Amino acid sequence: MSAELSPVARLLQRLAQIEPEERPAVAAAFALFFCVLCGYFMLRPVRETIGTVLGEKEVEDLFVATWVGSIAVIPIYGLACSYLPRAAVLAAVYALFGGSLLVLAGEMNVDPGNLAAARFFYVWISIFNLFVVSVFWTLMVDRTSSEQAKRLFGVIAAGGTLGGLIAPVITDFLVERVGRTGVLMTSASLFAIAIVCQMILLRVWRRSPKAGADTSSREKPIGGNPFAGITRVLRSPYLLGFCLFVFLLASVTTFLYFDQLRLVKEAFPNEDDRTQVFARIDFVVQALTLLTQVFFTGRIATRLGLAVLLVSVPLAMLGGFLTLALISNFWVLAVVMVIRRAGEYALTRPGREILFTSVDTETKYKAKNFIDVVVYRGGDALSAQVRGGLKASDISSAALALVGAGLALVWAVVGWWLARRHETQPAPLGSPDRHPAAST
Repeated sequence: MSAELSPVARLLQRLAQIEPEERPAVAAAFALFFCVLCGYFMLRPVRETIGTVLGEKEVEDLFVATWVGSIAVIPIYGLACSYLPRAAVLAAVYALFGGSLLVLAGEMNVDPGNLAAARFFYVWISIFNLFVVSVFWTLMVDRTSSEQAKRLFGVIAAGGTLGGLIAPVITDFLVERVGRTGVLMTSASLFAIAIVCQMILLRVWRRSPKAGADTSSREKPIGGNPFAGITRVLRSPYLLGFCLFVFLLASVTTFLYFDQLRLVKEAFPNEDDRTQVFARIDFVVQALTLLTQVFFTGRIATRLGLAVLLVSVPLAMLGGFLTLALISNFWVLAVVMVIRRAGEYALTRPGREILFTSVDTETKYKAKNFIDVVVYRGGDALSAQVRGGLKASDISSAALALVGAGLALVWAVVGWWLARRHETQPAPLGSPDRHPAAST
C-alpha cells in the first residue's frame, strides 16, 4: 500500500503536476534558486542607491563598462566549461561571486565614500547578477525535457522569487543596523549555501531511477571551442531570434530604469530612504511574482502555450509606456516597473528557459550564457546611449516613452515567432545545425 501524501506534497502535485520521483530534485532546485536570488536581491537596493548617487550620465557609461566586462568574462567561462567538470564550473561561479562580495565589503568598510569601489561594485554586480541566474538555468535545462519544463519551471522559479521576497526585508533590516557592509557579507554567505544546495541537487539526480549512465556523462567537461557560443549563435536563425528577444527585453528595461533613477531621486532626496524604497518595491514585485508562479505559470504554459508566456509582458509594457507618455510621475512608473519585473520573473523567464530545452548541450552551456549576459548587457549599453542621445537633443519624456512603446511592440512579435518555432520542433536536437530554424 502506498504511503499517504503529506499536505504539502498534495498541494504541489495539484498546482504543478509534480511526479513523485521528481519531488526531491524540485525541492533541491527550489532551495538552490532561493539562495541565489536572495543573495542577489539583498544587493539590488544597494546597487540602485549607488546609481542615484552617480547620476544618469555616469550610469550610462557604466552600462558600457558592464557590457565590456561581460564580453571579457564569457570566453573565460567557455574555457572552463570546455576543460572542467560542469558541476565544478557552476560551483566556481558562485564561489567567485561570494568571495568578491567579501572583498568589496572590506573595502567599503574601510572607505565608505570610495567612489571607485562604488563604480566597480555597480559594474561587477550588473555582470554577475545575470551570470549567476543564467548558470542556474543552464543546469536546469540540461536535465529537463520541454514537457517537464512547462510543468516544473514555474515552481522552481518560485524558489528564487521567495528568496527575492525575503531579501528586501533582510536588507531593510540590516542597512539601518550594520550598513551596506553587513548586507554584502550576508549575501556572500548565501552563495556559499548555494554551492551546498547544488551538490545536493546533483546527488539527487545521480540517485534517480532514470539517471543511468547519462548522469555521469552530463557532469564531464563539454570540450570544444571556448568561443563556440558565439559561432553557434551566428549560425542559427533560431538563436539569432533569441538574441533579438533578449536585446529588446534589455532595451525596454533600460528605458524604464533611467526614468526610475530620475523620478526616485526627485521623490526621495535621502539616500537611505531610496534604499528602503527600492527594497520595498522589490518586496511587492516578489510577492506578486510568487503568486503568479505558483498558481498561473505552469497552467499558462501547459494549457495556453509558450507564446502567452513570451508575449504577455511585452504587450503589458506597450500599454505601460503609452500610459507614461500621458502621465509621468513616480507612482505610475512604480506600477509599470512592478508589472514589468513580476511578469518577467513569472512568465518571460520560464518561457525563455523552455526555449533552450530544444538545443544541444554545448549550446546550453556556451551560447546560452553569451545571450543571457553579453547580448543582454549589450542591449543595456546601446539603449542607454541611444536614450542619452535622444535626451540630449531635448526630446520630451513623452516622446521617449513612445520610443519604448515601439520597442515593446517589436519585442512581442519576436516572442510570438520564437514560441511558434519551438512548438513546431520541441524535441532536443544534437546540434544547432539540425535545429529547424538553422536551415531556413
